[in-house]
Amino acid sequence: MTEPFHDVHGSGPVLLVLPGGAGHPMGLDGLIRRLAGCFTVVVLDPLGLAHGRLGRPVAEQRPADWSEAAHRVLDAVLPAGESACVLGFSSGAIAALELLARHPQRLRHVLAHEPPCVAALPDGRLRHEGFRAVYDTYRRAGLAAAGARLAAELDGLPAPEQAPGQPPAPGEESQTPMGVFLTRVLVPFSGYVPPAELPAGRLTLAAGTASRGQLPARTAAFLAERHGSRFLELPGGHLGAAEFPEAFADGIAEALATASVC
Repeated sequence: MTEPFHDVHGSGPVLLVLPGGAGHPMGLDGLIRRLAGCFTVVVLDPLGLAHGRLGRPVAEQRPADWSEAAHRVLDAVLPAGESACVLGFSSGAIAALELLARHPQRLRHVLAHEPPCVAALPDGRLRHEGFRAVYDTYRRAGLAAAGARLAAELDGLPAPEQAPGQPPAPGEESQTPMGVFLTRVLVPFSGYVPPAELPAGRLTLAAGTASRGQLPARTAAFLAERHGSRFLELPGGHLGAAEFPEAFADGIAEALATASVC
């Protein structure tokens, strides 16, 4: 079995980064450069989309798939008996929660930024049905319509009036990271409910200051309270790591230093 696709930057304690969306690390270059000044930053690309596999067929994904890929990468970069910190974004944050549940002995601390595992919320069935509607919108009317519906769901707004659109052509969903995310990641990942016994002392839930009131931030705050873990606000919104890479990276480094783990 080949090792999962990943890249390594910098030096220092190992910080494994699990990107969001379909796992493509696009938009994270500035953050990675900043973090690489004090960490060995290992970036997982679970589907190999940034390594020449974009456009190939992709099976439906599960958080366990990504967490096991992350565990294999940790085995490749860490000596036996050592542990690492993990930084996960969005769907990558969901995978980080599953990794903590499955392999806590390999993790010093997990920082999960806005994991949209909305099924865990008290109104989780309704919220998850909203994401299923995003998938259905993509299948019926294409990427632009699905993107508008997804934005409304994240903001907690009514479904927008659907503009005319066309169903994607056969195989089209595999041509872009967003297409892969909408069809292979969004529904199964948002339906994930973390187990109740996560080790709270090794978990920080985070959300952006600009995300207050939005669904992913509400989910992060709820999970922090449910698990008795720390809740942290970082610059920007759901894509704060791309919007304010240096300030975001500095917030990450400070949070891990405060926790005395990395």
